[in-house]
Amino acid sequence: MTTYSQDMLIGELSRLSEHKPGVMQALQRTQELLGYVPDTALDVVADVCNVSRAEVYGVLTFYSDFRRNAPADVIVKVCVAESCQSVGSRELVDDLHREGFDVHTGTVRDGIACEQTFCLGNCALSPAAMINGKPLGRATAASILAAAKAAK
Repeated sequence: MTTYSQDMLIGELSRLSEHKPGVMQALQRTQELLGYVPDTALDVVADVCNVSRAEVYGVLTFYSDFRRNAPADVIVKVCVAESCQSVGSRELVDDLHREGFDVHTGTVRDGIACEQTFCLGNCALSPAAMINGKPLGRATAASILAAAKAAK
């Protein structure tokens, strides 16, 4: 498991609660510690939470905010929900695709990952994006890529 040992992860997860932590809480803490949730951590989370590996896998894959691979240096999230679509996010996604980023598959290029998300809560400034957790309104492919390069 990356640079962390399983014993360290067990210790960290065991401190989450007086009782067994919930799967969601354990996955969140794992991602906080490691930057993502590697497959090798699923058994640790299952053991600590006293649930099956299948249950942990189900929670991990249901929620899109959990990462199964080490994250890129810069994470770009592009809203593809209805409000953003109504003012051009489809064209924005197409423009990013032409630049080599497929938000639907989470393409990583030059240390920048572009991903789709559904609603960033910035509908008044649609189309919306987020670069490393910072909102970007009235986003264009050029403004997204400029902000992403500046964030590196």
